[in-house]
Amino acid sequence: MAARFGFQTVPERIFRQLLRRGPSVGESSSINRVSSQPHRTYRAAVCTELKKPLVLQDLQATELKPAEVRVSVHCCGVNFADILACQGLYQEKPPLPFTPGMEFSGCVVETGSNVTTVQEGDRVMGVSGGSAMAEECIVDQKVLWKIPEEVGYEEAAALPVSYGTGLLALQHRAATQPGETVLVTAAAGGAGLAAVDIAAHVLQAKVIAAAGSDEKCVLAVQKGAYASINYNTSNLKEELKKLTNKKGVNVVFDAVGGDIFKDALSSLSWEGRILVVGFAGGSIPSVPANLLLLKNISAMGVFWGRYREQDFPVFSQSISRAVQLCQEGKIRPHIGAVFKLQQVNEAFLQVMQRASVGKVVLSMK
Repeated sequence: MAARFGFQTVPERIFRQLLRRGPSVGESSSINRVSSQPHRTYRAAVCTELKKPLVLQDLQATELKPAEVRVSVHCCGVNFADILACQGLYQEKPPLPFTPGMEFSGCVVETGSNVTTVQEGDRVMGVSGGSAMAEECIVDQKVLWKIPEEVGYEEAAALPVSYGTGLLALQHRAATQPGETVLVTAAAGGAGLAAVDIAAHVLQAKVIAAAGSDEKCVLAVQKGAYASINYNTSNLKEELKKLTNKKGVNVVFDAVGGDIFKDALSSLSWEGRILVVGFAGGSIPSVPANLLLLKNISAMGVFWGRYREQDFPVFSQSISRAVQLCQEGKIRPHIGAVFKLQQVNEAFLQVMQRASVGKVVLSMK
């Protein structure tokens, strides 16, 4: 069944072959090292060639611009988008060489002359267009948020992308209402578990979790879903009919694509909404427009990162809200695995193999 949804991707096979040739998982010697620069340097995971393992390099520290902040990175979240970028398959294609990493947590070590929002010593979390898989990164002050005392560095690094996406998708795009039924696919992944958490505990929706193993289904139920479906052993459409008394679901949060998307789309209720979050299954489906017409349903794209340029207040609010909810104890990121920076390729492989649950995090300390 896994092959049906394309889970054995070409990038995974490449990483498997290359990692077999080198030392075992977890050994720092599994990453190449480059001689340091004559000035102060910091270590970073660098993509020097697409579809090849990252290499560890010592990069020269650069001077800050007036609105920039230098952060000593403690943790960095690993996202499927990072992997796609290193394969040349992401929507945004940074020029080589580049350091991946979209979200991070750490401590402010230096501020530019015009910075007013944070100061040296502050615990912060933030987002970047890349560059966070490193011992330090430089970002504009507007994409940093202070970490509450109640939140640790690992949890903070897991908040921006997954919970920002979940809040923006379920609240801003789908306008999910209390009591509505929400189906979450890939429900044990970073984005999936965040969506379950938000829908159940913030929006008071009834959540059905769909995942590829019984263990993942159990985790999603523990996170707040009232029911679960293993779509590798059960028929998703038929199970949804049983669970909803043939009424269908109001909202779908889908990060899989392919046949899972098609089954979920056809399982929407009258005026239902399906959120297109990603295509982790490897297949981009087409949408039958006649089905949209007949059931008055909507298919909505969710490219959370694009809001940073197109509508920054909405983007910023999604993260601020996530921080607030975490501080209040209403949501809690699930950290599935923590790797050291020198184990970045092993971390990528675990995400590609669907061996992880929740968020995979890199620790620099």
